[in-house]
Amino acid sequence: MLANRMMEKYRYENCVVMALGDGGAVVGAQIAAQLHCALTMLVTAEITLPQESTAVAAITPEGQVSYNSAYSTGELEEMVAENINYIEQEKLVRMHELNELQGTPGTIKKDLLRGHNVIVVSDGLSNGFLVDMAYEYLKPVNIEKLVFAIPFASVSAVDRMHVLADDLYCLSVMAECRETDHYYDNPKLPDHEVVIDTIKNIVLKWQ
Repeated sequence: MLANRMMEKYRYENCVVMALGDGGAVVGAQIAAQLHCALTMLVTAEITLPQESTAVAAITPEGQVSYNSAYSTGELEEMVAENINYIEQEKLVRMHELNELQGTPGTIKKDLLRGHNVIVVSDGLSNGFLVDMAYEYLKPVNIEKLVFAIPFASVSAVDRMHVLADDLYCLSVMAECRETDHYYDNPKLPDHEVVIDTIKNIVLKWQ
């Protein structure tokens, strides 16, 4: 459904689909196949404080950090001030883990993104956390347009995408988002290896 809405505008444009996680790759594969463009996946790692159940931030292999907008500005300032040493140590650990993944099949290559319309795809967004993460990652890359394509998202996530994106496709806007699995008839994701094979096949087909 997302691909059908995007066909007229993007079918003959230079596009790359950038998936956010395995779920995003499953959705993104359908869009990439119909738009005849490459598919890649942004690998990120969350930073969670010991006393919190929700991640306070996320980091990319290059070290871009995005703080979770689910927390208020005041809450973030207090948490960061009280845990600055722990957060800095976690950044180093997570970057090391991510850099070990760099170059493995399915991970992102910035050269593939430059000069293209980058279509960021997730299987669902309950807040703007990953929206900010994708934006921070792409900000230093000379892309043509930033496009978000999401099956469903919360009001706060859509508001954030409207601020940051050049174009936005969202099938359903939810006043209150439940777990992503709730919105799918078949919520089971394929094994990660299957997802990576899907990405490789799309890239080989359209590169």
